[in-house]
Amino acid sequence: MDPITIDITILAPVEKVWDYFNAPKHIVKWNFAHESWQCPSSENDLRVGGKFKNRMEAKDQSFGFDLEGIYDEVIPNERIKYHLEDGRKVEVIFDKIDDNTTKIIEIFDPEKQNSLEMQRNGWYAILDNFHKYVENN
Repeated sequence: MDPITIDITILAPVEKVWDYFNAPKHIVKWNFAHESWQCPSSENDLRVGGKFKNRMEAKDQSFGFDLEGIYDEVIPNERIKYHLEDGRKVEVIFDKIDDNTTKIIEIFDPEKQNSLEMQRNGWYAILDNFHKYVENN
């Protein structure tokens, strides 16, 4: 299957966007697709070969999972590439539009369980949460 691409423009400097995207103290505040979910814990060793692990679960604890991956490329304030436990690849591009505007582009391999539309919508909902968190903090 072809990768899925989503993007969003954030009114914030690329350095802030990078920090909020990668620091566990921030990840737990935005990394969920719906308000009925949460990200209660995050670990992030942001370097090539480093690992990340984000716990994602329903607030009522009826369902949850760990999203884990290993970094393949890290260029601060520009690009991150990683692969998930199941081998799917993800690329995140931090495009500095100007001093106070950053476009994030995410390109990810879809999984085979859920429809492409559901995956695009879910990843976009998380990215939109991130956008709101950055601009309001």
